[in-house]
Amino acid sequence: QVQLVESGGGLVQAGGSLRLSCAASGRTFSTYTMGWFRQAPGKERDFVAYITSSGRSTVYADSVKGRFTISRDNAKNTVYLQMNNLKPEDTAVYYCAAAPLTSAAHRPDYWGQGTQVTVSS
Repeated sequence: QVQLVESGGGLVQAGGSLRLSCAASGRTFSTYTMGWFRQAPGKERDFVAYITSSGRSTVYADSVKGRFTISRDNAKNTVYLQMNNLKPEDTAVYYCAAAPLTSAAHRPDYWGQGTQVTVSS
């Protein structure tokens, strides 16, 4: 069982930056592939990025590639999402997620409660 708590969301102007954090409970954090997803109003939840358990590999959605960076600190049981050059279309609730296998990164088993990111134009 993994419990996830996101923080760091807020209101930012277009072109600005935010860093989201996701703190995980449990001693098995370092074995999970961790991901970020987002859901805009009236839309489905979309994949944003994931990072493998070791942190050696990352994958991004095309829409955020070059602007967002996912990272993790296994000693702190925390995964981060650095978001730069934010655009109004990045406005969404951002969710942290954990998957036991990289092959299941797009279908994670555990979810956080979400944190709101709003980008004004």
